[in-house]
Amino acid sequence: MNEHRNYRYLDFITAAFVAVLIISNITSSKIVLLGPFTFDGGTILFPLAYIFGDVLTEVYGYKRSRRVIWTGFFWLIMATVIFTIVDALPSAFPAIPPMPDSFHVILGQTPRIVLGSLVAYFAGEFSNSFVLAKLKIQTEGRYLWVRTIGSTLVGEGIDTLIFAVIAFAGTMSGQDLTNLIVSNYIYKCGIEAVFTPVTYKVVNFLKRVENEDYYDRETDFNPFLVADV
Repeated sequence: MNEHRNYRYLDFITAAFVAVLIISNITSSKIVLLGPFTFDGGTILFPLAYIFGDVLTEVYGYKRSRRVIWTGFFWLIMATVIFTIVDALPSAFPAIPPMPDSFHVILGQTPRIVLGSLVAYFAGEFSNSFVLAKLKIQTEGRYLWVRTIGSTLVGEGIDTLIFAVIAFAGTMSGQDLTNLIVSNYIYKCGIEAVFTPVTYKVVNFLKRVENEDYYDRETDFNPFLVADV
């Protein structure tokens, strides 16, 4: 990979990826019911983060994807810090109780949810990217659907389990926690499968216009090599 090469769409994908992460993190504080599924609100949009991750690794390679994952991690922490500071500051309109109370409920996220989100994101995204990069080499670039769905089954499984256990274990019954984990996992993986035709089109488009189709044959997969890009 040309380390100093400029790509036309990499910045756009990075920005969209980070936006999805922050929005999903904010909405994860509410548990919602959608048909037979029970999951945190962030699950509605969060599967797109894994689709973006698949596209990044497939087209630009693990090293570029690693940098984007760390970018998202940094801004998740930054958003959490700012929300915490603002939540702690006194309200300028104390005579209107719903305003500060509503802010606290929505954005004053509990430490467990924040910790669960960060740990799950880190472990899940890197697992997803690693599996996809390895599968691409093993399949010699064929069967994109095997790579995208296979990596998502691993990444989303790790992400969902870690987040649910850290954020909600002990706050609900074991059965409810199990239902939450299963519902999240089925929904997330289902979205990946449904969007596979779209993923194909986006990947093929980017490979053509970026003139890039990277194979991580000699890549160091250490997730902490942030500057190695």
